[in-house]
Amino acid sequence: MLIEPDPRPDTADAFAQWRDHQTRAWGYVPNYAGLFASRPDVAEAWTRLNLAVRNGMDRRRFELVTIAAARARASTYCVAAHSSFLRDVCDDEQTMLDLTSDPSGASLDPVDQVLVAFAAKAATDPASIVESDVAALREQGLSDADVADVVFAVAARCFFATVLDAGGAQADAALATGFDDETRTRLTVGRPFAEA
Repeated sequence: MLIEPDPRPDTADAFAQWRDHQTRAWGYVPNYAGLFASRPDVAEAWTRLNLAVRNGMDRRRFELVTIAAARARASTYCVAAHSSFLRDVCDDEQTMLDLTSDPSGASLDPVDQVLVAFAAKAATDPASIVESDVAALREQGLSDADVADVVFAVAARCFFATVLDAGGAQADAALATGFDDETRTRLTVGRPFAEA
């Protein structure tokens, strides 16, 4: 990591509780946890935001959009974590492999193609989103509320990917073991995975 803030005396207990929650969720202390040592309030706010966005939309769509946004932001950590969620939680290994092999999403069905394109554009140049970008989503059956959810997911991912990558957090070695060598190589879009 590039930065490793110390817990503040007034927030050490709150950070320990949040870190313990992350450890239970992942089965190990994720590398990014230390970035929030001095600001567990930010970590908790992030957790609430992420869950609010994720739980308010279709889970598979959330993962697809998150992967596209994370890849556009060159965040290996987020691409790998959410690829594993698409495969394991959404039971969609084929889409995970297709998107890993062709990040443009060209091999996916039409709705997934426009979701991937929109998410990548929104993550890298949101001011360039125009009516035709939104119209492409509407043509695939998304309502304006659905499009808003996609925007929320992309924006949330941009925050977390920025924190992880600017802080120097590498994707966990334990996360890397969930992928074969070829897939792991294709998921490495920015910082490399941490060594075991």
